Amino acid sequence: MPDRAPQPVERHLPTEEARDLIALVRDIAQREIVPRAAEEEESGHFPREIFSLLSESGLLGLPYDSEYGGGDQPYEVYLQVLEELAAARLTVGLGVSVHSLACHALAGYGTKEQQSHHLPAMLGGGLLGAYCLSEPSSGSDAASLRTKAVRDADTGDWVITGTKAWITHGGIADFYTVLARTGGEGARGITAFLVPGDAAGLSAAAPEKKMGMKGSPTAQLHFDGVRVPDARRIGDEGQGFAIALSALDSGRLGIAACAVGLAQAALDEALAYATGRRQFGRPIADFQGMRFMFADMATRIEAGRALYLAAARLRDAGQPFSRQAAMAKLFCTDAAMSVTTDAVQVLGGYGYTQDFPVERYMREAKVLQIVEGTNQIQRMVIARHLAGPETR
Repeated sequence: MPDRAPQPVERHLPTEEARDLIALVRDIAQREIVPRAAEEEESGHFPREIFSLLSESGLLGLPYDSEYGGGDQPYEVYLQVLEELAAARLTVGLGVSVHSLACHALAGYGTKEQQSHHLPAMLGGGLLGAYCLSEPSSGSDAASLRTKAVRDADTGDWVITGTKAWITHGGIADFYTVLARTGGEGARGITAFLVPGDAAGLSAAAPEKKMGMKGSPTAQLHFDGVRVPDARRIGDEGQGFAIALSALDSGRLGIAACAVGLAQAALDEALAYATGRRQFGRPIADFQGMRFMFADMATRIEAGRALYLAAARLRDAGQPFSRQAAMAKLFCTDAAMSVTTDAVQVLGGYGYTQDFPVERYMREAKVLQIVEGTNQIQRMVIARHLAGPETR
């Protein structure tokens, strides 16, 4: 069995408060998350109690304004918290990222009255959010979504009808940020709404049976005439797609950070195994083939971390970061797939069994290349920034 404890990642953090924050996250991860991760993933248990603990600890609203219960932390710090959580268990790290994504529309585009009314509970009151953009027939082509919101002329309410797909926390979230069509075809006809999780007419299908992340429920949501007051409309009518794209730029950085955390966990496990496993009279970590593999794995992880942090610093400085966010999401998730695959190889036959976590890491890494814009979409985004829109 492995006899080498993983060493904490050396982080260059901007403040003493940030260093204390990372120490808190590591303590929670080692005490509350890691010991239960394998068993709960295998059984498909969603750790709602962990999210309640994170909320109580002030970790669900880190990048948002303290006026509304947030943590006032820059993205440079928030993303490193996500990385630590994802290294402990991807279901938790990704879940925090999705929750932050669900809060983004209201925090960035809501009125002061809306923010004062809703954000404190969303950021630090124990609520859990989800983000509803994708549909069965509109994934990468999100601007073609069909879910409709029609204004009731008598009450002023919006009535939402349609189906959303691939919703992380679908069926268990307390609130949903929902993108629905209120106007004509295309991106300009979409509006954002904040929908309570217990709204009448809202129901969830059975969770998808996934390759990995079995503890994180992903489900279709059905909106059967769900009534939402106009006070829960976020931003202007027709502004929803711009709000969605803004959220996704930040969300992609969250996915990148989670990917680096997962890859780091895989490297730590592989190193622990290789230093304890002996063949031909010495640890297999002594063999050059292994050492070169570890060097490549570590280099991919460090490069990914540097890339997502560079994008985060642009965001924190108020500069454009969309291209860099796409690059970070692309590179970090591809790196996670590569590193976790190599970790399985290091462990040989044991890596293919559930006795060690690397087979789970490999299964989990795959979804990161797909969520919040496939890596093919990221390449399209990057190319458009470099060469302009495609000619038709």
